[in-house]
Amino acid sequence: MPSLAFLRDKTWWPTPIIGVCGGWLASLVHWPLPWITGALIAVTLSRCSGWKIAAIPHGRPAGQWIIATAVGLHLTAQVVQEILTHLPLMAIAAVTTIFLTLIGILLLHRLGMNRETAFFAFMPANFAEMINLAERYQADTSRVAAAHSLRLVLIVLVVPPTMLWGMSAGATAPHPPAPPDWYWLAPLLAGGLVCGMAWKRAGWPNPWMFGPLMLCATLTASLDLATSLPGWLSHLAQVLIGCTLGCHFDRAFFRRAPTFLLLSTAYTLTSLACTFAVARLLSWCFALPFATLALGMTPGSMTEMYLTAETLGLAVGTVTAMQILRLVVVMAVAEPFYRRWRRRGGA
Repeated sequence: MPSLAFLRDKTWWPTPIIGVCGGWLASLVHWPLPWITGALIAVTLSRCSGWKIAAIPHGRPAGQWIIATAVGLHLTAQVVQEILTHLPLMAIAAVTTIFLTLIGILLLHRLGMNRETAFFAFMPANFAEMINLAERYQADTSRVAAAHSLRLVLIVLVVPPTMLWGMSAGATAPHPPAPPDWYWLAPLLAGGLVCGMAWKRAGWPNPWMFGPLMLCATLTASLDLATSLPGWLSHLAQVLIGCTLGCHFDRAFFRRAPTFLLLSTAYTLTSLACTFAVARLLSWCFALPFATLALGMTPGSMTEMYLTAETLGLAVGTVTAMQILRLVVVMAVAEPFYRRWRRRGGA
């Protein structure tokens, strides 16, 4: 059967085992977000050692689908009302994040980096959409892919430990989640899968996050559902995502363009520092927790920011909504802004 052809490819079979072992070891030492970071590090080390294990087929979409369902279950009517109350602040945060990004891109271009590559490599949007735009405008897609992969991994490795170790004292204890109710979970997971497929068929961005998320959030808010994912299912999703991120790297990756990778690392870390500084300023102005604003503004993946916010007992709905708003704004302005910049010759 063609649909099961991936089972004959044995290069990915060891990957989930290595990922689970890495997550388990990370959990033993109480590493923040152990199942995603442990899987990422274990798979990366395996590939850098010369063992060419492959990504789990459909691993990241499956992980995003499960996490998106968990996010949607947090968006009760009360949380939605709170999000609407903070919408002006969230818009300011999204615009500020993009403004900081554009300053960084302009500086990299001034330092000699190709304009197209700099723009699409460092714009904080969905990986796949930026690759598509890079191909359309003849950017160096391999470098664009490398920069986004490195950005996601650095954020996964840096932000959760920073928040969980440095700021956990100021966070409230997380509320115990409602017990899993498979009467609702089973149809929500199935419906989220269908929505993700429909979202993808329509060509809309980030289908495996936005499709299931919109369905679960709508039903949770309208029906006042009280349920959650079992812990083992959340851990499975994290392992799937961590394994996929780890499979972006091997020794050849780090040898390919060391100067570009060093610039990408410096840019990402500087961007995080500037984002945290602005989040601190906004927290003073609007009397909201700094950690909530910092996670909401971090130019990373919604998945990891949600997991960190949940662990710290922060406003998961606000963090998620800020991440969504940033992605929507970036996708709306990225291509028009680039066209205008190119017409003006990069001025």
